[in-house]
Amino acid sequence: MNSDAVLLLETVNFAAEKHRNQRRKDAEQTPYINHPIGVARILSHEGGVTDIEVLQAALLHDTVEDTDTSPAELEAKFGAVVARIVQEVTDDKSLPKQERKRQQVEHAPHCSRQAKLVKLADKLYNLRDLNRCTPVGWSAERVQEYFVWASEVVKGLRGTNSVLEEKLDELFRQRGVQL
Repeated sequence: MNSDAVLLLETVNFAAEKHRNQRRKDAEQTPYINHPIGVARILSHEGGVTDIEVLQAALLHDTVEDTDTSPAELEAKFGAVVARIVQEVTDDKSLPKQERKRQQVEHAPHCSRQAKLVKLADKLYNLRDLNRCTPVGWSAERVQEYFVWASEVVKGLRGTNSVLEEKLDELFRQRGVQL
């Protein structure tokens, strides 16, 4: 097996262990690990991304934010570049939700290209998921507000990957969100 495949399998295994007891907020309570795997797949299959560190960061992008994983643990296991990308896309959970959302919009233009790729694929996955099924407890209005907010984040990510950006634009157009 080539070294990139080994690295990706190690990364998937680590993420699966960290997210093992988590579920998505959909009615089926989909295993959470489907999300980071889906984000990495969007990058590779749709975005044409082959940078192994970006793909690893996509698989790990929610570990610091949503599990007991520390940035130091990621750096020790996967290296400084992967840990940095994950840190760039990690929200500070000690802040109120609205402040975290505001910071995502504000910080998006200043992220590295690698982090922007992960953010684009993450937003694309989440928006497709919202179109597939509404999370438990979400109103149609809340879903629409998420699309509007996501479009504001994506504005700061433009010029990173035209294929992913066009797929996002199509979702925004379908929802009547101004670009």
